[in-house]
Order: sequence, then structure tokens, then C-alpha cells
Amino acid sequence: MRGLLIFVALLFLNTACDQGKIGSSRNRGPKAELSGPTLERDLAEIQADGKLKAIMVYSSTTYFLYRGEAMGYEYELLKRLAQDLGLELEIVLANNIDEVFDMLNRGEGDIIAYGLTITEDRKKLINFTDYLYTTHQALVQRKPRNWRRLSRDQIDRKLVRDVIDLIGDTVHVHRRSSYYERMLHLQEELGGKINIDTIIGDYNIEDVIKMVVDGKIKYAIADYNVASINQTFYPILDVETPVSFSQRIAWGLRSNSPELENEVNRWIQGMRKNGTYAFIYKKYYVHKKSYKRRVQSEFYSKNSGQISKYDDLIRRAADSLSWDWRLLASQVYQESRFDPQSESWAGAGGLMQIMPGTATDLGIDNTYDPEQNLMAAADYLKDIFDKFENIPDTIQRIKFTMAAYNCGYGHLLDAQRLAAQAGLDSLQFDDATAIWLRKMGQYKVYSNPIVRYGPVRGEEPFRYVRDIFLRYAHYRQLIPAMPSDSLVSSAEPR
Repeated sequence: MRGLLIFVALLFLNTACDQGKIGSSRNRGPKAELSGPTLERDLAEIQADGKLKAIMVYSSTTYFLYRGEAMGYEYELLKRLAQDLGLELEIVLANNIDEVFDMLNRGEGDIIAYGLTITEDRKKLINFTDYLYTTHQALVQRKPRNWRRLSRDQIDRKLVRDVIDLIGDTVHVHRRSSYYERMLHLQEELGGKINIDTIIGDYNIEDVIKMVVDGKIKYAIADYNVASINQTFYPILDVETPVSFSQRIAWGLRSNSPELENEVNRWIQGMRKNGTYAFIYKKYYVHKKSYKRRVQSEFYSKNSGQISKYDDLIRRAADSLSWDWRLLASQVYQESRFDPQSESWAGAGGLMQIMPGTATDLGIDNTYDPEQNLMAAADYLKDIFDKFENIPDTIQRIKFTMAAYNCGYGHLLDAQRLAAQAGLDSLQFDDATAIWLRKMGQYKVYSNPIVRYGPVRGEEPFRYVRDIFLRYAHYRQLIPAMPSDSLVSSAEPR
């Protein structure tokens, strides 16, 4: 039966979209709990805005940063949903499950993309999508210290194997989680009092599980698929005592968004017929070795705050530019995915893919030496940045600089002239110069007498800049800032 449930759970997923922008729920003051939506925003308003705002909670299965790349089960699903709807994806992080319902109803997001158990109490607050998969709630407890030397029967005798043994004991859960609801119902079913201690603070379910591991709390409740994958990293955990029957897990929507609900459910129904869902579910919840390897890695950024092994060099290079190091790190990832031996078809090499002729001009002895490559690239970027001194907005100036790094300074000057000729603000990359840069592969555009540097496939530098800034949005949210980050990080990238 369990195998059948897993099989059913794996019948859902498909398609892809660029990385999403990110907001944050941090530093919000306490607000009254809401019983329903406070604004009108359905699919038409979302489409007019051009973006799907998704509320998420950071975790090692939902949404996280690993080796410089945003990943996660919910995140990969969201990218595909946003693409299907023709929308840009914007991620808004909640601190924990307690916040997500009010954030949705206040309009801070359009969808809660987190594994929510469908319950009757929650249906009074929000609507649910069609379910994504099924699981059950499990008791998370710690095995005895000497468990490796004990038999299975001896271990079982020291653990709670019958939930009736929870009477008089304490279980820790979030106040607005389905686990809290389940503990209330379990008390009624057992006819005895369970002390339900609600977690206060910015703890997600994995933080609570870690508190069990560390012996700070005795019991917690978690969805079995999440508890089981965490057990692979913390073998001292036991998660084999169920506290519920199978439950449906879905995403949340405002009750006054029926058009969005219909479209999301249409997409879900289509995804259930596609093998991509099974692949992604297995990637995050079934492939336990990859999970353990990821969480143990120094590049799993929730633990380390580290993007790559070259972070110190990137910081030095960024300081010479007075840029946020996380922005430069995003550009390095775009160029080489942090592989110093990377080489393009055109012969560009190293972390920042410097061409041989440029390397000679910059005095590089070894293009594949990370320090030489990064510091020379920083000098080259600074030279371009200084040429755009007439652009007052720092973010726009950096976008021009990056686009020129990708396709050449002269082509950006041509695009600026075309924008000005069309009556647009040529000092703006977004919604002005970039529009004409993308057209500069067309004969009718590059044959214009004001185009002095010939044609260019402008879609490439446009996407280059866009992807760097979208990734930078993830880095800003998930990687701590440094004192030298002040120039860029105070501005919201578009």
C-alpha cells in the first residue's frame, strides 16, 4: 500500500522558467490574524502585473541555495508553473509556517508554494489547489544514545511506538501548523492531555527537527517525507511512529482568486500525466544519498553562507569595483559556474571567460588561474563602468557594464542611440536601451546609419544581464551581506 501511495504521489510535474525575484517577510511587525483576503487580485490582475508572487519557506527540500544555484522541489515546480502562465516568478520568503496564511490574504503573495496539509480549519482561511502528493504525519523523536549497540526490540522499548504514551508528555509544533490541529484531535481521540508547546520564533520544520536531534526538545511532528529525508542526515532520529492517516498535501490560494485556482489546477492535472513530476519528487525526497551529500557540503548555503570556493577572491574583486560581492558572484556563475577550467567554443577561458586577446591586453599570464582571472576581469569591468559615467543610477550603470562585458561596449552605444532616436531614455537599460539591443540582429535595425558597430545578437546580452540579476536576488536573500555590499544591496534590482 505504501508503494502505491508513493507511486500516486509521483505522478505530477513539468516545464521550466527563469529564476525568480525575491522579497522577504523578515522584520515584519506583529499583525492581526486574518480570516480571509483583504484585497482583490485574481489572474487578470496578476497577468497585468506580469509576475506570479509565490510565498515560500526556506528549507533543504522546498527552496535553498546550493553551489550558487537556487534549487528545491517547490521552487522547481514554481518555475514550470510560472512559465506555463507566461509570468515572471517572484519569491517572497516567509520566516515560518505561522506567517504564510496572513501573508497570502494581505496580498504579499498570490500562492503559498509550500507543502500544506489540507484541513477543514485551513479551508476557512484559504483555498487549496488540487493535491500534489499524499503523506502522513510522524512523531520525530531521538533514539537512545547507545542505539547502535541495541537490538531493534530494545530500541523500540525506549521509544514511543503507541501514541497513547504521549499523554502527559510535551510535543513541540508551530501554532498554525496542521501538526497543532492534529495534536488537538489526537487528545480527543485518546481521552488524555498532551502538552502542546508552540514554537515561537523564526524556526522552520527542519529547525525544529534539529532541536530534537540536539536534545533541546523531546518530540516534534513532521510530514513523513520531510522527516524521513532528514533522518538520512541525522540517523539518531526515529520517525517511524505515525500520528495520522494519509493526508493530502497542496498549495494555498486566496479564496477570491477562482481564475488563478482554475489555471493552477489545470496545470497540475496536466503535470500528473508527465514523468517530470516523478523525477523531481525523487530528486528531493527519495534520493537520500544526494540529500545527505548536499546538506553536508560547505556550499549548502543555509549552513555556511558560502556561494563558492572562490568567495574570498570574488569579495576582493568586488571591493575594487565597489560592488556587492554577491552580484559579482552571480556574474561569475553565469560565465563559468565557478569552474576555473571552463572554456567556451570561442576560446574564452577561466572563471570570467576572458578572451585570449583581452587576456594579453590585461597582462594575464594564466587565464585559468582564478586570482589572475578575477582581478583582471574586475579591472576590465571597472574600465567599462567608468565609461558609462553619465548614467546616474548605479543599478542601471552596472547593467550597461555587464551587457557591454558580454557583447562589447560599442554595441551598447549603438543601442543607446537607437533608444534616444525612438524617444526613450537612453540612460535606462530596462525598458529602453535593452529593447533596442534585442532588435540589433535585424537588418532593418542594424542598417540604420546611427548604428556604427554593426549587428549583434542582442537577445544574448539581454538574457545575460537578466539572469545575473535574478540570481543575485536569490543571493541577496539567502547569503549574509558584508560591509562592502552597501553600494548595490540597498537598491532593489529589477
